[in-house]
Amino acid sequence: MSTTVELTKENFDQTVLDNDFVLIDFWATWCGPCRQFAPVYEQAAEENPDLVFGKVDTEAQPELAAAFGIQSIPTLMIVRDRVAVFAQPGALPESALTDVIGQARELDMDEVRKSIEEQQTTPDGE
Repeated sequence: MSTTVELTKENFDQTVLDNDFVLIDFWATWCGPCRQFAPVYEQAAEENPDLVFGKVDTEAQPELAAAFGIQSIPTLMIVRDRVAVFAQPGALPESALTDVIGQARELDMDEVRKSIEEQQTTPDGE
């Protein structure tokens, strides 16, 4: 029984809107590192039932991969409160994935939004 959700262009936005914490694995069936990462990702999903773990098959969902500028797979992305707080290509070992999830859980999202707002209001070059 899979604990991950297949994300498509039809359900992606609603999944991110309806959930405060979504991990997204961009992958493809032909990708060896993706297949190696899959059991690590599934294990993390089982150990964190309060979080949503989604998978985007970049072959079946090229629009989603393009929308996020995915150029290398696997790529892991974490979205908290509709803000992408982490994105990194490469298959993470279990300990690194656990660490990244822990760090993302500890983020003060008010501070993150404030930082993004400041970056957007500061003109470039000043």
